[in-house]
Amino acid sequence: MKLIDRFVGRELIVNVLFAIAVLSLVLVVGNIFRKLLPLLVNHDVPIEFLITFIAYVLPFSLIFTIPWGLLTAILLVFGRLSADNELIALRSNGVSVTRVCVPLAVLAVVCTAICLWLNVDVAPAAQEKLRSSIFDLATQNPIALFGGDQVIDQFPGRKIYVGKKEGNKLENIIVFQMDEHALPVRVTHARTGLLETDLTNKRLLLHLYDARYQERDAKDPYDLRKIRDGISLAEGTLPISLEELYEKEKKRPTRSALSLSQLLEQLKSGTGRSDRSATRTEINKRFSFPFACIAFALIGVPLGITTHRRETSVGFATGLIVAIFYFLFIIIADTMRGNAKIHPELLVWFPNVLFIVIGAYLFRRLSKQ
Repeated sequence: MKLIDRFVGRELIVNVLFAIAVLSLVLVVGNIFRKLLPLLVNHDVPIEFLITFIAYVLPFSLIFTIPWGLLTAILLVFGRLSADNELIALRSNGVSVTRVCVPLAVLAVVCTAICLWLNVDVAPAAQEKLRSSIFDLATQNPIALFGGDQVIDQFPGRKIYVGKKEGNKLENIIVFQMDEHALPVRVTHARTGLLETDLTNKRLLLHLYDARYQERDAKDPYDLRKIRDGISLAEGTLPISLEELYEKEKKRPTRSALSLSQLLEQLKSGTGRSDRSATRTEINKRFSFPFACIAFALIGVPLGITTHRRETSVGFATGLIVAIFYFLFIIIADTMRGNAKIHPELLVWFPNVLFIVIGAYLFRRLSKQ
């Protein structure tokens, strides 16, 4: 039996690592294109920032790819065992399906423990660091935030358009000063400009040359006929606070970026009913999601043996369908986290219960055949 355990265990581990690597690569590359493509194409983003971004995104991606990769590996390994009639040979020699799955049970428990650690500790901390990465980029290389023919809107109260950029030299600059209603109350036009970092005072200095500005009427800002032309400047300096940028990022933390202790403190703070429901849902989601490994292990074995196929594409396709069906319940519960009447904190456990019950039934039925 040790030989069988080593064979099944080795096959599962190799396929799990391969599936996790492929799926993580897809998710990480997808996040890079979704969040960093404008910076990569139009800005001088240092390679260190890209590596840091990948390091912060990877723990969050592993939360999904470890259960998904485990399911894919189970479908591949047990599909091949079934297609090659190796399971029939083992059962003919008195080795039950349950005994063959002992290495899988150990691997599923290990994956569950890793996912629990990632969900509770690592991923929230990584997301919090990811949120402040723009501040770090602005501090270390502020010119990277500016690109040709782009609008920079990371700074609170301002939107800055740059027509052309060469190094730290900017051309055709338009600075929109926004009010609390996101209305541009003052617009400054400059032919050229230079960007300078003032790290001592934690700010950027945007030097504007050949500049002029227009300002809306303070009493009636919506009347475009009352826009006044201001004075023209041969040279002027616009200070941009980096602390404001950082405070802006800190004022809107998502619950997924909060630590478990912060969520518990938020739950005790006596906020509104919808906020407490959302916090309870986030806490339960962090503990329920890792058990997807066990749920996928139970349902994956019968599916893998039933499909009776050895092709890798079939295993990936079946794993994709099952994973999407599982994640759909999590997404539904997450979107309803503020509705306390339907108890979304219990709904996040429903896919685990459903998959474990169905998997246990199919597994029991399979073991009796």
